[in-house]
Formats: sequence, structure tokens, C-alpha cells
Amino acid sequence: QVQVVESGGGLVQAGGSLRLSCVASGNIFRITVMGWYRQAPGKQREMVATTTSGGSTNYADSVKGRFTISRDNAKNTVYLQMNSLKPEDTAVYYCYTFATVTDYWGQGTQVTVSS
Repeated sequence: QVQVVESGGGLVQAGGSLRLSCVASGNIFRITVMGWYRQAPGKQREMVATTTSGGSTNYADSVKGRFTISRDNAKNTVYLQMNSLKPEDTAVYYCYTFATVTDYWGQGTQVTVSS
């Protein structure tokens, strides 16, 4: 069994910051990619940021320069530091993990940015 658990969401004013955390645990091996996706009401889920076990990162254009993804491979943990938040960043944020040949997703954490 594998568990992917996010934490750190909440309500923040525009211009503020939040830090999301995600831990993958259980019978999970050879994690290659970890990252964050988000889904706003009425919209499709979209990639926010991903990172590989080798340290490569990829960001959506809409968050470049504001969000930073980091990872602790030893702890199977990924973080998302979100600065200069905007109302359009409001969404449910999902942690994503790819290990061996399988995708794993967390339950999601709500991020709400008020104007």
C-alpha cells in the first residue's frame, strides 16, 4: 500500500506565501518524479511544478519566478514554496509521484487566495 499525503494548504491574501509539503510512504520504490498539479473549479487539472530524482525541475509558465519546488529524496518528500500568490492560484493542489511504472496521487489540499 502506498500513501501520498499533502499538507500546508489554507487561506492567504494576495501577495502572501504558503508552503505545501507531500510525503509518499508505504510500499513505494524507485521514485523518479515528484510534483504538484492543481485543479481550479470548472477547469482541468494542470501541472504546476515537477522535479526528478536527479534534481531537474519543470514549472508552468504561470508560476515561474514565484513558486519553487524542492525535494528530499531520502524522505520521499516534496515541497512547494509559493510566493506572491494571486487569486488565480486558487485551486486544489495535488501531489504527484511516479515510481517504477505507476502514478500515485494525493487527496489534494485546498489553496485559496483572497484579493
